[in-house]
Amino acid sequence: MSSVVTMVKGFVNGRAVEVPAGTTILDAAKKVQVNIPTLCKHADLLPSAGCGICIVKAKGNRKMLRACCTPFENGMDIVTHDPEIVKTRITVLELILSNHPTDCLICGRNNDCELQKIAADFGIRDDRFQRILAEIPADNSKGTIILDPKKCIKCGRCIDACQNMQDVWALSFIDRGFKTRISPAGDIKLSESPCVSCGQCSAHCPTGAIFEHDDTRKVWEALQDPEKYCVVQVAPAVRVAVGEGFGYPVGTNLTKKLYALFRRLGFKAVFDTNFAADLTIMEEAAEFVERFVHGKGPLPLITSCCPAWVDYMEKYYGDMIQHFSTAKSPHEMLGVMSKTYYAQKKNIDPSKIVNVSVMPCTAKKYEITRVEEMFASGYQDVDIVITTRELIRMIKQAGVEFESLADEDADLILGDYAGAGTIFGATGGVMEAALRTAYYNVTGENLKDVNFKDVRGLDGVKETEVDVKGTKVRIAVAHGLANVKYVMEKVKAAQKNNEPLPYHFIEVMACPGGCVGGGGQPYMVTDEIRKQRAKGLYDEDEAMEVRCSHDNPHIQQIYKEFLEKPLSEKAHHLLHTQYKSRPLYVK
Repeated sequence: MSSVVTMVKGFVNGRAVEVPAGTTILDAAKKVQVNIPTLCKHADLLPSAGCGICIVKAKGNRKMLRACCTPFENGMDIVTHDPEIVKTRITVLELILSNHPTDCLICGRNNDCELQKIAADFGIRDDRFQRILAEIPADNSKGTIILDPKKCIKCGRCIDACQNMQDVWALSFIDRGFKTRISPAGDIKLSESPCVSCGQCSAHCPTGAIFEHDDTRKVWEALQDPEKYCVVQVAPAVRVAVGEGFGYPVGTNLTKKLYALFRRLGFKAVFDTNFAADLTIMEEAAEFVERFVHGKGPLPLITSCCPAWVDYMEKYYGDMIQHFSTAKSPHEMLGVMSKTYYAQKKNIDPSKIVNVSVMPCTAKKYEITRVEEMFASGYQDVDIVITTRELIRMIKQAGVEFESLADEDADLILGDYAGAGTIFGATGGVMEAALRTAYYNVTGENLKDVNFKDVRGLDGVKETEVDVKGTKVRIAVAHGLANVKYVMEKVKAAQKNNEPLPYHFIEVMACPGGCVGGGGQPYMVTDEIRKQRAKGLYDEDEAMEVRCSHDNPHIQQIYKEFLEKPLSEKAHHLLHTQYKSRPLYVK
């Protein structure tokens, strides 16, 4: 029986509003097209009421209320803007700015900073209060994200994201009063902490206190070196997010425009990570069938496409390494294929190839340094990783009218893909793509309906069963690292008690929503934005003639000419990896 929703009525700036009980004043105001300014509030996170910018007045109440955390109650009469409120907000902003650097021109968030924007909106032009700045050096020890505590406004967003959304607990507040700052517990370096480089702290920070390590100069230098043969690959989730930097509607798929852009920038070959996603599926689906049908390996099989999840797994679940797929992530596979198969086909010296990956993810910057997997070609397989945000900056630096570019195609070698490859960017997409091919591997025929809609959507954990010719396959999909514990502990409990396994196949993505919500994507992501980005990928899949990885003719060709078959000795050497248990804290 559905519960009855209690509604409350009141007024915001004289306009009647009716909302469900428990709705905040902030959200109630939006119902009547009133935007109350905030700095500490983010749609993904619980309100901290830390900044004080969102103060409002309620008739009959002598105190100003913080709209982000105060419920809108029956009969409330709220005023959100008047001279006194505006003056108070300006004073609060001036106090925040008195403890903040003014080096906006060289800040990683210049022109994309919430504090900068709100200060401009309120016309802050003078320093009314003495500027007191903490001399704290930036921490770039991870090489993926940079922590710059002197730019922190103590909103707590990064800590909430790290501790509660991701369950990593790499960040916390230390010291008190004016000395309060963000830091790994114990005031150690990020590289010594449990940080898994997922970048969700960076994605939720309103200022330049946490931002991605910028590698765009490395790309420019490689493109300008006549001795280098620069190739590029683009991840599924990038194509449905990059347009946000140029005014496109959220979720607009710009795949072919990106291909044209890369050639304008000077890349000699344009590949697509979606192709390698198909390759990943060939290996991972074969691996699942080996375990599920032939008993060659323990169940459940757990996906390993996400580098932040792999890092988390090695630190928190090192005792379950035998359950993880040994298949490399798609961009790693494309990296090694570009310096072996492609280099041979084109008679290019692989030592001259520079492989640039455009990813939605900051953890990919860490992944390419893993010696366990990223040097199978005899060279570093992927040389440089840039995020979607870095790509947006590069496009603007290049002076290319991105919106005016005509569509182009990728290179057929390592560029053509099936619909299964493109849905990798959304939570559940890896599972859905793998099941399409695993079903074929078991039965010898394709599914009549290749859509597995039970694994789609933004529920933190999705559990379902798939019927494979009368055999039930139990699966789970988890996204956002805080949701992983439920799934993993359920498996461990079953093993401990000698009970039937709750799942045979598990997909995990570190970031909420999967790669569409990655730590390197455009800022201010919400669940609605994640849904729209995912829709752009699913729409492309639906429109494609070839929707299963094993039906991609270029995948068939690469096995025929080079790899022999999934799980062959050559495929194992080039496309698979190994893991090892790692300590949470590095001494």
